[in-house]
Amino acid sequence: MKDHLISQYIDNELDLDEKIIFVETVHEDQRFTDETLALLRQEKRLRPQPALPLPALPPLPRQASIVCPHWLTTWFKPLAGFAAGGAAVLLLAQFHPTPPPVAQAEPHRFVVYLPESTQARIIGTFTNWQPVAMEQVGASGYWTLTLPLPEGEHRYSYLVGEDRLVADPTILAKEQDDFGGENSVI
Repeated sequence: MKDHLISQYIDNELDLDEKIIFVETVHEDQRFTDETLALLRQEKRLRPQPALPLPALPPLPRQASIVCPHWLTTWFKPLAGFAAGGAAVLLLAQFHPTPPPVAQAEPHRFVVYLPESTQARIIGTFTNWQPVAMEQVGASGYWTLTLPLPEGEHRYSYLVGEDRLVADPTILAKEQDDFGGENSVI
């Protein structure tokens, strides 16, 4: 379980009990501490830097109000309102209702600890069950991949080596597949 704590800590997926275990482990095991710090530095390099804040703009100067003769405002305001209403009706009549916007895919980062593996891939509903290679994070034993996922429920597994399927150990929701294995569900 210790090996998965680093990934869950980085992704802020730990509950309070797991955070306690994480802090205790960091204080007891120097190797674990060093590995955690190395992965945090790696994560810092991978994440985009926040944009610099824009300077505050000065307030706009107040403009003098225009004085109109009373007879002009008496006739102009109702006519302007009628003209604006008519223009709005004409514009609405020319456009057909548009379909709701399509949800954009959001990037999702997958991380798995497989120190014994020389190859790791991910397969799932979002890859049409075709293997997609993951990248090894140095010699840490971690493998990672970021993919755009559309909104909704997804099933996946990690493919280790040529034929060993492994459910994501950091995801609690799992289901049996049709071949006697398990898929993670997000």
